[in-house]
Amino acid sequence: MDYKTDLDKLRHSCSHIMAQAVQELWPETKVTIGPAIDNGFYYDFDKPEPFTDQDLKKIEKRMRKIIERKPAFKQSFMPREEAIQFFHDKNESYKVELIENLNDDQVSIFHTGDEWMDLCKGPHIENAGAIKAFKLLSVAGAYWRGDENREQLQRIYGTAFESKEELDAYLNMLEEAQKRDHRKLGPQLDLYNIYQEEAGAGLIFYPPAGATLRNILENYIREENSKRGYELVMTPHLLRGKLWDQSGHSGHYKENMYYLDIDNEEYAVKPMNCPGHNLIYNSKVRSYRELPIRFFELGTVYRQEKAGVLHGLLRVRGFTQDDAHIYCREDQLKDEIKSVIDFVFSISNDFGFKDIEIELSTQPEKFIGDQKNWDHATDTLKAALTEKDIEFKINEGDGAFYGPKIDFKLRDALNREWQCATIQCDFSLPERFNLTYADDQGNKVRPIMIHRAILGSVERFLGTLIEHYAGAFPAWLAPTQAIIIPIKDSHEEYAAQLRENLQNQGFRVIVDRRNEGLGKKIREGTIKKVPYLLIIGDKEIEENKVAIRKYGKGDIGSFSVEEFIQTLEQEIRDKK
Repeated sequence: MDYKTDLDKLRHSCSHIMAQAVQELWPETKVTIGPAIDNGFYYDFDKPEPFTDQDLKKIEKRMRKIIERKPAFKQSFMPREEAIQFFHDKNESYKVELIENLNDDQVSIFHTGDEWMDLCKGPHIENAGAIKAFKLLSVAGAYWRGDENREQLQRIYGTAFESKEELDAYLNMLEEAQKRDHRKLGPQLDLYNIYQEEAGAGLIFYPPAGATLRNILENYIREENSKRGYELVMTPHLLRGKLWDQSGHSGHYKENMYYLDIDNEEYAVKPMNCPGHNLIYNSKVRSYRELPIRFFELGTVYRQEKAGVLHGLLRVRGFTQDDAHIYCREDQLKDEIKSVIDFVFSISNDFGFKDIEIELSTQPEKFIGDQKNWDHATDTLKAALTEKDIEFKINEGDGAFYGPKIDFKLRDALNREWQCATIQCDFSLPERFNLTYADDQGNKVRPIMIHRAILGSVERFLGTLIEHYAGAFPAWLAPTQAIIIPIKDSHEEYAAQLRENLQNQGFRVIVDRRNEGLGKKIREGTIKKVPYLLIIGDKEIEENKVAIRKYGKGDIGSFSVEEFIQTLEQEIRDKK
């Protein structure tokens, strides 16, 4: 692993101290690998008994003792065969396997003083005494080399920073992230559920509040696509296997697809929408005057994800993409890409995401299509970003198998990155599906295909929104915008009239008629993070007003119904 920063080296060095502490406390434990990662480090261990929270405290205490001794990190080299025998004698079978897969004649070893050593290329900090601020965070399961057919290991995650202040800030962020975890807030706010035992893993159910939120999101994205000249299409969930052979998915993506036999013929549940859109494009002769053609679909797809990677709404087996495909001429390509970039920024701003990181992912090892077209597609994506004066990083080898892509990573309220929108430039599928249009001379010409999603997937975007807003959605997104709470039974008639008035204005409002006290109703409405609670009592009826409690602010006073409507309308328009 290439550690480019001092912080990476600090964290990698801290992982070695952790592994040393584990083997000092439990000498029979075997170590595997321990890299630095984003925001921390981990080490995988083969230990018969599971690590407990109390064990993590013991390990931290032993790490501090090691650090107090200030051992230096030193590198040495050992001939390959000698290293194999050395680690074999130490009963470190994982290290032996790693060395056997190396082609180097000399193997790099890093020593922590004269106390401990590990197979490692480094680099490390000079002295363990420089480790001032660290914390072990959690234990998780992991398979050796990521292979579920191999040994089950225990992975200890930790983090380290150059100062205690930085560590404390990070730990506070983690604490806040736990409060915002969509897997906790989603069920708590009745936004979604996963009935794993009854229905299966990675499959999402939406109760009324969640279905309302999803509907708001889908209606919004439909309207935004329509404004920009996209035409709505719909395609089947199930298509013949030969179509996926033609598209190349069966050769490059088959392990992620669900296949079944129908009438002695192979079919597949669609993992993507592009082949269906190509069939619609090919259903008639196209002219250069028609291009660009922009097809949009809220297409539900299914992918065979491993159980171990499923994660709430963020990694599921069935999800809906706000998927679109643009068929354009060569002279339109760059402008279409620029237009999609503008689309992404506009939508992100509406949802309250101000900071966006952008990556350009290039040709992967396994790909389809002509090298010349790949180079041209990559250069066009680069040019579009450059001409719009947008900074971006190159993500080598992570493009789709049919084309390079731009990925947009949103930064949320806690400054965490979320992968959502993507733009992919594709010369290959138009060739495979024999897509053409007639140019001004009547000649058949191949269009260029742009794959794009703005939200990415509805499920992932919902999970992102829940964590970004901590479940307290702005009024335009909130499934319930206001709860009307009559204090007494005699106030219910006024409450019903108010609800009808507000619903006729297009607002999402309910009346809480439960036989509960006012305090409990206010508490539960606040727990549900409803933007407004409208309290109705004798005074409000007499003055034709409502007493308003706003989420996050509490009691903000009494207002006329007209004033409240104007306030809510303004919030919805501004998407605050």
